[in-house]
Amino acid sequence: MSEGSRGSSLAFGQVVIGPPGSGKTTYCHAMREFLGRLGRSVAVVNLDPANEALPCPCALDIAELVTLPDVMDSLGLGPNGGLLYCMEYLEANADWLRDRLQGLRGHYVLFDCPGQVELYTHHESLKNVFGQLAKWNFRLAAVHLVDSHYCTDPGKFISVLCTSLSTMLHVELPHVNVLSKMDLIEQYGKLAFNLDYYTEVLDLSYLVDHLASDPFFRNFRRLNEKLVEVIEDYSLVSFVPLNVQDKQSMRQVMQAVDKANGYSFGDQEHRSLEALMSAAVGADFHFSSTLAVQEKYVQSQDKAVEEEVMDL
Repeated sequence: MSEGSRGSSLAFGQVVIGPPGSGKTTYCHAMREFLGRLGRSVAVVNLDPANEALPCPCALDIAELVTLPDVMDSLGLGPNGGLLYCMEYLEANADWLRDRLQGLRGHYVLFDCPGQVELYTHHESLKNVFGQLAKWNFRLAAVHLVDSHYCTDPGKFISVLCTSLSTMLHVELPHVNVLSKMDLIEQYGKLAFNLDYYTEVLDLSYLVDHLASDPFFRNFRRLNEKLVEVIEDYSLVSFVPLNVQDKQSMRQVMQAVDKANGYSFGDQEHRSLEALMSAAVGADFHFSSTLAVQEKYVQSQDKAVEEEVMDL
């Protein structure tokens, strides 16, 4: 029996979701390589019918069943409507997916999903597909990627928080929110608060106050206050920072996901003291990962300031 399986009828994996351009495909292939080096048998399944430029071959591709260009041409639909139809078609042909996945038993499976936000906030088809996977004894966690550049704009960050919360409530899977492309964050501009403010989603009233300094958002202060109240009332949203070029960052995301889908609690999982502590003390784990990224970010900002001073 391989490490990626806990028995012939049980498999673990991730459904990788998020808006377009958040780095889902890049994450899937980086995580496959990372887990492969740890000895896991990993397979990537492409469930995005619009993803035609795959960087690496996938173990299973939805293009064998349906593609977005074919749907748009044959039914006269636009990209959004065509993608919804493709997911409904996948749901209606769940037997095709089940038969193809039989050949991947014993693997840890990464499902690369489409980027249309509606699929995760209110459309039912992909949610039902995830439900079918659970019935087929897949133990899954949803990994929701969000581009870290949204942290530099308080208005966009509130929008991201609302979308993340809506996705968590709708998808109904163990959930890990990830701030992707952290290696590029210094290019996006200076953050109004420390990074842990955004990853831990601390007191959002400060964010509303910061928005009030903008003449455009000043008129929407009451709306923003109500949105923030909804987010804080549920108290579900937090983020793990990710840089796919950094092994330590990948390891921290892996630990969060393994805890979410139950992989780290399997009988065959290697259990060092560090692994047990990281699973038991989630707050410390998140704090240490955020602190490391924050240090890199601050160092980059300080270096930029020094260069500006030297130029003067």
